[in-house]
Amino acid sequence: MSKINREDIQIISRCSNWSEKGVSKTLGDAVYANKPSWLAFLRLLFLGIGVSFTVAGIIFFFAYNWADLNKFVKLGLMEGLVLLVSLGAVFFRANPLIRKILLTAAAVLVGASLAVFGQIYQTGANAYDFFLAWVLFVTIWVCIARFAPLWVIYIALINTTVFLYADQVANDWSELFVINLLFIINLFFLVGFLLISKFNPERRFPTWSTHLLALAISVLGTLGVSMGIFEDPEPLFWALLILTGVTYGFGIWFALRAHNTFYLAIICFSIILIICALLLRASDGAGMFFIIGLFIIGSVTVLIKILMELQRKWTT
Repeated sequence: MSKINREDIQIISRCSNWSEKGVSKTLGDAVYANKPSWLAFLRLLFLGIGVSFTVAGIIFFFAYNWADLNKFVKLGLMEGLVLLVSLGAVFFRANPLIRKILLTAAAVLVGASLAVFGQIYQTGANAYDFFLAWVLFVTIWVCIARFAPLWVIYIALINTTVFLYADQVANDWSELFVINLLFIINLFFLVGFLLISKFNPERRFPTWSTHLLALAISVLGTLGVSMGIFEDPEPLFWALLILTGVTYGFGIWFALRAHNTFYLAIICFSIILIICALLLRASDGAGMFFIIGLFIIGSVTVLIKILMELQRKWTT
């Protein structure tokens, strides 16, 4: 049986003669965080903040003292830090979460090391080469760590690599092609995260990571379809329109099945923006802006009401 939550307790208290004292005691025992929970949270919070500030301090140290350091000292310090943090992640066995945080810090330091190397020897490489090398070097760590923040960093690096490659090298790639490619990449990772969470609960990805990917996909879909509306139709636009429609359809089906209002909200809001783009394409006069404003107010109001009704239905 899953752990009782606040909504369950509120429903039971409304439909029974459960005393207020009993409700308060149950909330304190099953819902509210106790002292050990707060201590564990604060310990991890300060650990994460400490690691973040340490990595940032190292980067700013090099930025400030760059001209005064010998190139071998620069490379030696960076590689030594990567090695030290990596060994700490390997041999620190007291807490698996701390090991994953250290490995994430090591992955960030790899990028700093590559930047140092490129600036010292003036390799002349494009920016996408830097991010591509960063992706390749940390791929094994990402797969081994199975840590959601590291996966998010990894996916962000892949997106950045594709964007910079299209901007600096593949000049014949259209904007719609790049958006299609990024849409497919992020959709691939989102589906993978959801499937792993479903069929392997021990490796379940936290909700915030899948929500972040879904938000990125909705932004790409909205941006690409809206751009295509204002330009002459081309095959890539129709491909993106079909891909976005199918994705949104499955997203709504999954959201209704999983009782997830977040997916419904971002999909419906994306559709509202696309409809606004269609209206603006039809006319850009002052009257159309007034109609679009009324449409946004009315549609968002209806959407919020529907989502609240669904949330109330799913929790009762």
